[in-house]
Amino acid sequence: MSETAAPRHLDVLTGIRGIAAWLVVLYHIRLSLADLLPPAAIAVLAKGYLAVDLFFVLSGFVIWYNYAERIRSGGTAQIRLFLWRRFARIWPLHAAILGAFGAFALLLRATGRDASGYPFAEVPLHVALVQNWGFTSDLAWNHPAWSISTETAAYLLFPVWALAVRWDRLSRVALGAVAAALCGAVWALFAANGEAGLGNDIAGLGLWRCLAEFALGTVLCLAWQSAQGLGGGRFGFALTALGWTALGLILPIPEPLLVPAAFALGLAALLQARGWVQRALSSRAAVYLGEVSYSTYLAHFLLFIVWKLLFVDASLQLGWAGLGGFVAVLAALSAGLYHGLEKPAQRWLNRHPPRWAGAGQRLPAN
Repeated sequence: MSETAAPRHLDVLTGIRGIAAWLVVLYHIRLSLADLLPPAAIAVLAKGYLAVDLFFVLSGFVIWYNYAERIRSGGTAQIRLFLWRRFARIWPLHAAILGAFGAFALLLRATGRDASGYPFAEVPLHVALVQNWGFTSDLAWNHPAWSISTETAAYLLFPVWALAVRWDRLSRVALGAVAAALCGAVWALFAANGEAGLGNDIAGLGLWRCLAEFALGTVLCLAWQSAQGLGGGRFGFALTALGWTALGLILPIPEPLLVPAAFALGLAALLQARGWVQRALSSRAAVYLGEVSYSTYLAHFLLFIVWKLLFVDASLQLGWAGLGGFVAVLAALSAGLYHGLEKPAQRWLNRHPPRWAGAGQRLPAN
């Protein structure tokens, strides 16, 4: 691969990202859907927080796929530009949504409403995207941004991880052992803290949850790359994924152990598969949903707070019209933010990197 050549785009992963973002949306609005959906459906939506774990594994995969070889071959210049590119990707939209939250909090204060969920003393932590690095005990401001904070830590550590070992020289058995160790580490962390669910104690455990699952995604990418060209590779991944998931349904395997492994194996199977599911996830509509998913993910929380204030009565329950209106507005807002803010800001920052980032170097922009 040449220095400036980018690997082929994996549309299926973009499509999955879009679905995962909307699962998080449904998770956050589920309690307002109790009048519309049966309890079993609400119980399913209550597991939507696990989509964040899917994000972490996906992120590790994509970052390794796009940047590992370049960082290994390009040294510190490529590391500096990699970090700038990630900043350009995630910070502008985060800052804009945080600013909107700030205006909303000031409006609450001015009208005598409760603004305790918006501590201005913590704003610098959120601006610097370090709010979920153990500096706070609870989520505040834009709650979904906790995962962006932990992803920032993963980006900072990624070059160290990529350069620490010649991962590409490890056998698939060795990679499997590393993946198993990472899954075990997530389970051990939660068990040691007395937590049974991955969504528990986000302020205390979210950072480590992200780092382990991000690393798992990088190992998944290595295993997938080593299986390319092997006729039985896709069937092996699929059978292992199905077997592990079935085992989790039969035995009381703890969620922190079951879910990261299931996501990694499922993604590997999907990447190797050929069929209607992959075609659907790679369709133009699914890919676009994934492209605007970052805007969907960061914008939906504030939008739903405002939506409830404007259009929902004291029962806090949505009707079908209210739900349809919210979904339509969020979809339009996601597209508007993506085309009007997220991508233009990213392009501008990538065209104007600071000197420390090594202006003149090139890396893929995603």
